[in-house]
Amino acid sequence: MAAASRGLISRIRLLSLITPPPIPSPYYSIFKTFSTCLSTTIDECEAAAQPRIIQSQPGVMTPKSRRTGLIAVKCGMTALWDKWGARVPITVLWVDDNIVSQVKTPEKEGIVALQIGCGHKKEKHLTKPEVGHFRAQGVPMKRKLREFPITEDALLPVGFSINVRHFVPGQYVDVTGITRGKGFQGGMKRHGMKGNSASHGASLSHRGLGSTGQGGDPGKVFKGKKMPGRMGGKQRTVKNVWVYKIDPARNLINLNLSVYVYGEAILSQVPGAEGNFVFIKDAVYKKPATSLLPFPTYFAQEDEDEAELEPLVADLGDVDPFMAAD
Repeated sequence: MAAASRGLISRIRLLSLITPPPIPSPYYSIFKTFSTCLSTTIDECEAAAQPRIIQSQPGVMTPKSRRTGLIAVKCGMTALWDKWGARVPITVLWVDDNIVSQVKTPEKEGIVALQIGCGHKKEKHLTKPEVGHFRAQGVPMKRKLREFPITEDALLPVGFSINVRHFVPGQYVDVTGITRGKGFQGGMKRHGMKGNSASHGASLSHRGLGSTGQGGDPGKVFKGKKMPGRMGGKQRTVKNVWVYKIDPARNLINLNLSVYVYGEAILSQVPGAEGNFVFIKDAVYKKPATSLLPFPTYFAQEDEDEAELEPLVADLGDVDPFMAAD
């Protein structure tokens, strides 16, 4: 019995010295494939890690190209007379020193967009994150920022200045702004409701809404019912606005005359009060011809003097509209 136990113990010791074969892991083949691919694509990864070099040079615009927009300040409304003597009501917008403050690419942010900065603001009036953002990009402090999605062929370098000649007279644009806040208003002013009768038993309900729902079934007011409430102060976009006139000579930075400097005149109403920022971009529905627009933006000539440039007016044709009726 003792000899049998000693033999069993010796066999157990022998088996303990033998290393068992490794169990193949289901992730071993995946790891081997990844390591092989990693060794072959390391040069491609290093090339992708390099920052993209963006140059400011003219390009060719395609039907699928999408340019950046601009930030402008609404100066007010006035009227001009065209060459036929017709009165043209316009809204005057001032493009105040628009520059590219950040470039977003698919390699870093996953999207293609340009961040445009407008105006000037002191560092003490900005938050620390905003100051850090401007310092990291190496651009001056800006008062208003706006991001415009574009295509990759319309990229511009950081710090590039964009003026009013980015748009062409005669084209259509979309203008976005914050409407004037009118406070708490009733249903007649807010929704254009008719109101109740002025007589025949109407008492203290001349400007009332009337019924707001059934009493028994369902016995509640449905969501979305038009009722009195806050009016205005919301972002709205006016589409297909016609650019009538552009004055590039008055697009210079002049702090003393900034209120009176005219950037571009646009026919139609523009949302917002005087002094508010508005955002202008090429129209989505009435797209201008690609051959007429500067792409990705307008590049001034070296010998061009902006102070001597004449205003550019949209082409109204050679047919007098007052004589065409005859």
